[in-house]
Amino acid sequence: MVVTLQLSQIDVKPGQCLTLRDISWTELEAILDELGEHRAARVAYYQGVLEIRMPLPEHEVTKELIGDMVKVVLDELGLDWEGYGSTTFKRLEMSAGIEPDTCFYIQNARKMIGKRRLDLSVDPPPDLAIEIDVTSKTQLSAYVALRVPELWCYADGKLQVFLLEQGEYIQVETSPIFGQLPVIEGILQFLQLSLTQGSSTARRAFRQWVREILTKSA
Repeated sequence: MVVTLQLSQIDVKPGQCLTLRDISWTELEAILDELGEHRAARVAYYQGVLEIRMPLPEHEVTKELIGDMVKVVLDELGLDWEGYGSTTFKRLEMSAGIEPDTCFYIQNARKMIGKRRLDLSVDPPPDLAIEIDVTSKTQLSAYVALRVPELWCYADGKLQVFLLEQGEYIQVETSPIFGQLPVIEGILQFLQLSLTQGSSTARRAFRQWVREILTKSA
């Protein structure tokens, strides 16, 4: 006997991941419609495997703070950017879809001004995606398939930078987007400060730190 369940009958608790297999593209689209846009859960899809993740509150706090610090650096460097948060990026030809914790268009920022509906067969993928606690092969495979050029992964107090080269992610020490600015080191330092002084204090201190470094290098 085959048992059919509705998504409304399934409860994914914070910190847990629901994995569904043999999901067609049509079923994926239907599931995304049922989940809606205003939700905490995030999905990853690659070649029939669908993961629905429900992040923990601390996951969201870290995501927001890292994203805010990236925005600070981009602004202080005078770089144009468009933030697309946890937008659903998907491409039928690649049988892949992903919702980053947060993401940015930087090199391609001008192309994305005013865009509210994305089509990755025409539009570029985000230049930088950020994920907290990535442990899933499905997530990484989707990023590769969608050709996201730079991926940051934060877990266990470490922030790793990966660049897409010849169809796979290669770990590097620094992000080429920010040149010689020690952004990764700074983000980790002020994430730690946020645990004792709060996120607002950490953001302000981080901005001051960036300005001091840029002044010295001017």
